[in-house]
Amino acid sequence: MGEQVTHARMHVPSRIRRWLTGPKSDPSICARYWLEVERLPPDDSRVRGALRSIGRTGWAASLLKNQLPDGHWYTSGTTGPEIYRPKYVATFWHALVLSDLGMTREDPRIRRTAELILRRFDQRIAGEDQLDYRPRGRNQEICVTGLITRALIRFGYLDHPAVQRSLRWIARAQLDDGGWNDAPATKGSLDAWEPLAALAEVPADQRDIEVRHAIERGAEFYLRRRLMTDGPGTYEPWSRIHYPNHYYYDFLVGLRTLTAIGRGGDPRLAPALRWLRKKRSPDGTWALDLAHPDLDRRGSGYVLEELVFPMMLEQPREPSQWATVEALSVLALTP
Repeated sequence: MGEQVTHARMHVPSRIRRWLTGPKSDPSICARYWLEVERLPPDDSRVRGALRSIGRTGWAASLLKNQLPDGHWYTSGTTGPEIYRPKYVATFWHALVLSDLGMTREDPRIRRTAELILRRFDQRIAGEDQLDYRPRGRNQEICVTGLITRALIRFGYLDHPAVQRSLRWIARAQLDDGGWNDAPATKGSLDAWEPLAALAEVPADQRDIEVRHAIERGAEFYLRRRLMTDGPGTYEPWSRIHYPNHYYYDFLVGLRTLTAIGRGGDPRLAPALRWLRKKRSPDGTWALDLAHPDLDRRGSGYVLEELVFPMMLEQPREPSQWATVEALSVLALTP
């Protein structure tokens, strides 16, 4: 496992700091800035104040406003607590974003959602236990297991038996080249990033040998490809910053995952870091290229087979607090 890179606190212009931490900043962004960019201790009053506000104001509060008493979100045309569809407004997708925003099971609203998902996703399939919403015998996709496992760990459910089973399943589903693939395949794909991101959420001191080995092999899979090269030519969607990510990969997703597991000092990240710095606007911020990839599929070869309802927190092509704090968090952990 690569060692965590230690750097001096990075310089951020005061104007950008005020924008990310001032009264108009989302508290999730504020907390991330203090913790990940300035690297303040969790007991700092600024960190504690921002964390207390998550779910009371801002994006998380807006999403939770429409939550129903049993923990799910209403979706038209369903007869019960629909979990996965329609994309991207059903309960599954709300949970992913709320976990990104820093919500935890300490909030009873999150406990209701998490426990509903655990009841509906805890499957036992062909002797391998994993979290997935489809019935036994249906095609299982590792992206779903990776995403919901990551969210539940962030919510505080690392010790839940279903989460532990899913972590073992993810590690054992790793292919010989160190990657993963949603489709039946013998080779991994960069856009199957969800399993590695889920494993990365396990605190370093709680990773068993199997998880540590899978993280190391997965990191090498991405680093050998410089986070960018996977097959002939350039895959255009990977060069576009977007949020929510859901199950879509881009270079910033790769950088965030690799720096989170302590590989920020690896020289093979250099091409992706150059790309990230070039994306910075003259005013010192980053923008979302797309609010959601399904809205613009140029260069992807992806055919949309169902109606989707994108969840949008910010407008594309404008200064984005989310993209900016993501980028600064990555750069704080790289040379």
